[in-house]
This record gives sequence, C-alpha cells and structure tokens, in this order.
Amino acid sequence: MKKAVILFNLGGPDNLDNVEPFLFNLFNDSAILNLPLFLRYPLAKIISKKRTPVAKDIYREIGGSSPILKTTQDQANSLEKSLNTKQKDSNYRVFITMRCWHPRASETVKLVKDFNPSEIILLPLYPQYSAATSGSSLSEWEEIADKNDLKINTKIICCYPQDTKFIKAHSNLIKDKIKGLQNFKLIFSAHGLPEKNIKKGDPYQWQVEQSVKKIMEEINEKSSVDYILSYQSRVGPIKWIGPSTEDIIIKNSNLKKHLVIVPIAFVSEHSETLVELDIKYEKLAKKNGCENYTRIEALGINEDFIDCLSDLILYKEDHKFTDSLYSPQNKCPSNYIKCPCLS
Repeated sequence: MKKAVILFNLGGPDNLDNVEPFLFNLFNDSAILNLPLFLRYPLAKIISKKRTPVAKDIYREIGGSSPILKTTQDQANSLEKSLNTKQKDSNYRVFITMRCWHPRASETVKLVKDFNPSEIILLPLYPQYSAATSGSSLSEWEEIADKNDLKINTKIICCYPQDTKFIKAHSNLIKDKIKGLQNFKLIFSAHGLPEKNIKKGDPYQWQVEQSVKKIMEEINEKSSVDYILSYQSRVGPIKWIGPSTEDIIIKNSNLKKHLVIVPIAFVSEHSETLVELDIKYEKLAKKNGCENYTRIEALGINEDFIDCLSDLILYKEDHKFTDSLYSPQNKCPSNYIKCPCLS
C-alpha cells in the first residue's frame, strides 16, 4: 500500500538573486498581509524590494543561500526510512513542500499524483500551530490539490506541541548542554507574532508555552533551572508578543549569566537560527557583558524527533479528531478560534 507524506516548511532562497522573489512570496501571503489581492500584491512588491538589501547581507553570512531545503530533505529521508522500517507492509514516500520557495505546492502535487498513493498525510514541520505558518501551508496545499484534481484520501496532523518524543528530543539536548553549568539562564526563543494575531484567536503562543512547560517538567525533575520564554524576529512598528529575545539577552548578559539559547519553534536550521541566534544575538550578548553563550541546535534529524514524526503518522488514529484531522490530545482553550479543532 503506497502512502505519501508531505512535509511543510517555509523555504528559503537558493542564491542571492532569489532573495527578493522569496520575500515577495512571503509578504504576498494573505496570512501575513491580510489585505485584498489588489492591495496586497503591490505592497508585497514594495516591502520585498525594501527588505532585500538587508536580507542579502543576512544570507551572505551563511554562504549566500538558505540551508533549509537541504536540512528539510535530510529530515524527509530520515522519516521515510523510519516509516518503512517500522511498517514494512506499506510503501511510504516523503515529499517536501515549501510555502515561499521551491519546491512549491504546485510542483509537489504533480509528483504525488504520479506516485498515486492510497493515502496522503500532511505534516507541517511547525510543532506549534499558527494560521500564518501551518494554516497558510495547509490552505495552499488544499487549493492546489483541488485545482489539479488530486482526489486522494488526505489526513492532516496539525501540530504536536506536547508530543512525548518531541519533548524528549528537546529535554535530552538541553540536559546534555547544561550539565555542570553554573550561573546560567536557559532562554527558549520562538519566532514572534503580532499581538493582534493572538487576540484574534491564533493558538501559537499558547502552544509554545505548553511545549516549554512540558520540557521544563522533564528537566526540573532533579533540579531547579532558571529559564524564560522569549520571542525573536520582530519587524515593523506594530506590537508583537513578548518578551523579546533581544531584551532578555541584554538583561541577563548584564548579570554575567551564561546564556543557553533553545530554538523551541524551529526544527530546521536556517537564517533565523544560524544568523539571528548564532551571530547577531551572540554579538549582542558579548557587547553587554556575557562571557559564555551557547546555542542548542535545532532538532533536525535528531533520532527522538524523527521517531516523534513517524509515530505521529503511524499512530495517528490515536489522535483522530475528525475523518481528516488528527490533533493533539490536549486541545487548545476555546478562545483560540484559529485552531483547526475549533474553527
């Protein structure tokens, strides 16, 4: 029995010439700029053109391109191997779809159609659900699949913020890094969102908080670790959720703390881990008196994380919510109306 798994990620430019079109795709997404197309399109053109010089400098720091396609392909290969090892009577093939660069949904749909599976499983590489990430990717897939007459039984695994093996993957990496450390601050850093998104019912912040809570329950079994959750990558003049990672780094660097940074919402290395966390924030920390700065790697092909993903697929019936939606056992509170389980 053939089954297709679609991994969703943001994508990134494969060379400096493609930075501007990548940014345009990002800002032309209605989940990012919630405007009618006739307004969103020209505004996305203006914003992407304006941001391109700075973005090019960022990608120059990591060799002139984003590594996210390679890291996601590595995850796809590891997941495919895990699935076919665990369930030998099925033929799993794992495909990649990027929201803002190649391979786009329009390309992947054709590959899946040629594979002709009996079932399709959609799995965002965003552990915590947001309408701006997982929601946007899933909506685009559904639209493109419909246009291409891809009428195959499709299941959606919307998020996994408290999954046992996802939590284990993080907690084991953290335990290994903080073993023997003194006078340190554990800083969980997640991509931020405008505060208005949360007020409109996006569950992202709540889900990130639940991930951190579960990880700290694992870590604090035998000790009490000083930690905080913060948010990075803030842009524009509007108010974003906080506290900001920059502010937390400055405060704790002034206190001469050893900073240990955990990318809690990023599972693939890309510019926001390799440049923002590794270069920009370390410079900020050292400037403000920090002598020791440690960044824990993104989960990538961590064995526990790949095991998490394969089990989510193989045992999805344990989390069945509707005929097509497979959600976590711990549902979002009712005020988070953007959650797929509540919308």
